[in-house]
Amino acid sequence: MQRLISALCLMTGLAASAGLSAGPTAAQPFTPNAAGVTMGHWHLNSRDIDANKRIFVALGGTAFKAGDFEIVRFPGVNVYLNLRPGTPAATGGTVGSVINHVGFLVPNVQDSVAKWKGAGVPVLPGSNGRTDQAFVLTPDGLRIEILEDKDQKVPIRHHHVHFFVPETAINDMQAWYGNLFGAKPGMRSNFKTGYVPGAELAFSKTTEPTVATKGRVLDHIGFDVNNIEEFMKKAEAAGVKPVVAPSKNPSNGVWLAFIADPWGTSIEINQRPNQTYLDQM
Repeated sequence: MQRLISALCLMTGLAASAGLSAGPTAAQPFTPNAAGVTMGHWHLNSRDIDANKRIFVALGGTAFKAGDFEIVRFPGVNVYLNLRPGTPAATGGTVGSVINHVGFLVPNVQDSVAKWKGAGVPVLPGSNGRTDQAFVLTPDGLRIEILEDKDQKVPIRHHHVHFFVPETAINDMQAWYGNLFGAKPGMRSNFKTGYVPGAELAFSKTTEPTVATKGRVLDHIGFDVNNIEEFMKKAEAAGVKPVVAPSKNPSNGVWLAFIADPWGTSIEINQRPNQTYLDQM
């Protein structure tokens, strides 16, 4: 497996930053679902890239640089810490936007919390005294839920993206992500979900108004696809118009496009060359 991981790093041209390697190395994308989709990344509008990088590395991620981007990798997701040149500072945190928070899983929440607090990570307690839950709130206002899976074999992995929408929109949102991304419908606790390899998409009701993600600290989320041309044709057939049409980066061969869901989530679509997949953990 280590040879496979090393080969993937070489193929994608991603070199780990010296002195910033931490946490699990087996963090490449999971095998795509039947729709050819996996979770890809969160893209943050960080005021202080170095401060945020320290937090994510302390949580257990592995920092590296790809072109102009500072990235921290976790099993299931890459966290991009800076937007493209010319993008203005974030207009607010995740709370109040359509994506209220994102989440990770660890084998033992309290053990992780003790370690993270020792490293200076801003950790908040779980709701209603729960010991199997905690929250991390970055200085930029990114809210991260930490949940527990005692059977998990890695120190930390990506778990979910949690949308807050009006109750009347929940079924439509679950169906939208199911139809377009092949997200398998399900339930967790009392809210509906959709699963794509690498991420649970969770849908909860809110009576508070929410704003679009673009311009917030979590500006957009990204999915990787096997074939961006086929995906965009499918999206347009479903009435989803591209916000940014597909284009190829000549330096690395990565295709990208942008769409938005009907509730205000900005979504990047990527097709990466020579992608290699590992089994889900």
